[in-house]
Amino acid sequence: MGRSRNPGRRRAAAEAVTESVDGGLAQLVPDRERSRAWTLLVDGAPQSHVDLDDPAHLSFEYQRRFGHVVDLFAPPGKPVHAVHLGGGAFTLARYVAATRPRSTQQVVERDAALVRLVRRELPLDPGARIRVRSADAREGLAKVPDGWAGLVVADVFSGARTPAHLTSTEFLDDVRRVLGPGGVYAANLADGPPLAHLRGQIATAAARFAELALIADPAVLRGKRFGNAVLVASDAPLPIAELTRRAACDPHPGRVQHGRELADFTGGAAPVTDLAAVASPAPPPSVFR
Repeated sequence: MGRSRNPGRRRAAAEAVTESVDGGLAQLVPDRERSRAWTLLVDGAPQSHVDLDDPAHLSFEYQRRFGHVVDLFAPPGKPVHAVHLGGGAFTLARYVAATRPRSTQQVVERDAALVRLVRRELPLDPGARIRVRSADAREGLAKVPDGWAGLVVADVFSGARTPAHLTSTEFLDDVRRVLGPGGVYAANLADGPPLAHLRGQIATAAARFAELALIADPAVLRGKRFGNAVLVASDAPLPIAELTRRAACDPHPGRVQHGRELADFTGGAAPVTDLAAVASPAPPPSVFR
């Protein structure tokens, strides 16, 4: 399977690790510019980037946007209760633990083999209060107590597609149940032209939350290419001005849509229910080349 029998030598030589997991073929590829940083890929699709020496470093575009949301939701150093649906390499959970010590976090990741691989090769800080549950995201969410979380992050992909049962109003009803007053929901959404899935997801969130914002590359919002967008939702006012500034000044500049502009972008799309839900579209092969 491409694994070295000597983990210490492997890390010293910065060799890639390849292993079959439930979701396909996982690869941990060393970052040549950072001595203890790795990129996780599953079936060739990049999932996460982790720097063990600097867990506050966020590399991927969408992960950086999640980081902006976390930073604006809770001041640095202020502990939070967070639920992460989709684990990957636990990048955002590590970020929260590093920037907000004493935070309590739950990660729900269905792929138990992937969890074992990441725990073994990219171990979590033993002092971090991160509990990892191997379960379906919706089943794991159902076990979280009412009002427990200040932050719920959804970053779930199976075969590079968000499963249908995580795209509905019924799913968001449970997200709302778990969030405490003023809590924030953030979701990684992927779509390309004609953006029907993205528009439907905005309409679905608007049916359950009073305040919404969408962060994405302008080319994605214009339907020029396939890409990721981060949806932010809450019943409390969102810090739109600061979110817009941080997104624009990021190394991966993004645009923030909200209010009337976001409603117009939705274009009359209807909220998605469990009965009508479908998985997000598969990315074209060119995305990962």
